[in-house]
Amino acid sequence: MKKNALLCLIVALCGILTTACIDDSYVPGPGGSSTTDGGSPARAERKEGRIALGYCTYYGSQTPDASVLTHINYAFAELYVRDGKYQSFKLQGTEKRFQQIVNVKKQHPEIKICLSFSHTVDNPDNYQAGGFSVMASTAEGRKAFAEDCLAFVRKWGIDGIDIDWEFPGLSWSGHACDPAHDVENYTLLMKQLRETLGKDYLLTYAGYVMNVSGEEDNWRYIDIAAVDPYVDFVNIMTYDIAAGSEGQHQSAWNRPDYYWDCVRAIDAYLSAGVSPSKLVLGIPFYARHAWDDSDGYKGCVDYGKFAVEYPAGKGYKIDNWDEKGMVPYITKDGKMWAGYDNPKSISLKAENILKMGMKGLMYWDYDADDAAGTLRTAVWNAVMK
Repeated sequence: MKKNALLCLIVALCGILTTACIDDSYVPGPGGSSTTDGGSPARAERKEGRIALGYCTYYGSQTPDASVLTHINYAFAELYVRDGKYQSFKLQGTEKRFQQIVNVKKQHPEIKICLSFSHTVDNPDNYQAGGFSVMASTAEGRKAFAEDCLAFVRKWGIDGIDIDWEFPGLSWSGHACDPAHDVENYTLLMKQLRETLGKDYLLTYAGYVMNVSGEEDNWRYIDIAAVDPYVDFVNIMTYDIAAGSEGQHQSAWNRPDYYWDCVRAIDAYLSAGVSPSKLVLGIPFYARHAWDDSDGYKGCVDYGKFAVEYPAGKGYKIDNWDEKGMVPYITKDGKMWAGYDNPKSISLKAENILKMGMKGLMYWDYDADDAAGTLRTAVWNAVMK
């Protein structure tokens, strides 16, 4: 697909940095009945302009609780590309599941709902034939896709589109990529979407933790500054940052000794000229041990399943705390096992980003929480504090 040097780079990156949206050993919710964090606290009053955003998956089952959400992103829809041309897109999952999410807005019109697009292929009547890379490579493809998006949001009465192309110039899950042109075409795609959707609909994207990077014809990630004029806000996926790196957290706030952290991710956007008021920080509702099950253990486990998957009788200890990284972690037989976020770390992260003038928090994903809604209530209270 690419030069040997870039192939080596991608192999290395896959072991240490990727996102929860890619297909892996992730255990979907709904979660169990309890965690070590206890029950659900009282809920703060909504503050206008703050964002508490949850991704709700097509394979989830819960109806989102509107009292702890300002935005819902339905994950996902996927592209249909044939013979080098964009044809259409379809929802992943059933229309009934999507209607379940839309009905929340009918009862709570203040909620904003966006349709999120994945680079992956899941529907049985589809196959990977170029995806975003091919669709975005021509003006005709970009325009056709944008017009389909406009027709869809009008039909369903939802509020906008969220693009989750992970990532231009890279292929971490078998999708096509073009390192020479993807980054530029991504910008052109967002420009076309904004022109077609107009100002009445939201346009957001799931953001990488780094700015555009590369040399000569090998470029990757998103050109943050170039895309900024077209989007309402960015959901920075500050999780899985050190996935697969033994003894490291996946979402540490500030660990300069690690590959990456939340502080550097935010700085990448601020340095590119993005206003902090357009930034939303991502929170994982799961623990990450590794990127796969190669050692015989689940690489990723929902917060709501901790009591089942991490029992003390098998050597696990939950709620260890790293003062430096400001995040909790799980140990097995006394050694670092998996990183995650809990109400304490969520509160601290929210306190820091609100001081910076950022918009709020998002999380992947809603159904991964426990039955008491511990994490989503923590997100709401921290953002609305």
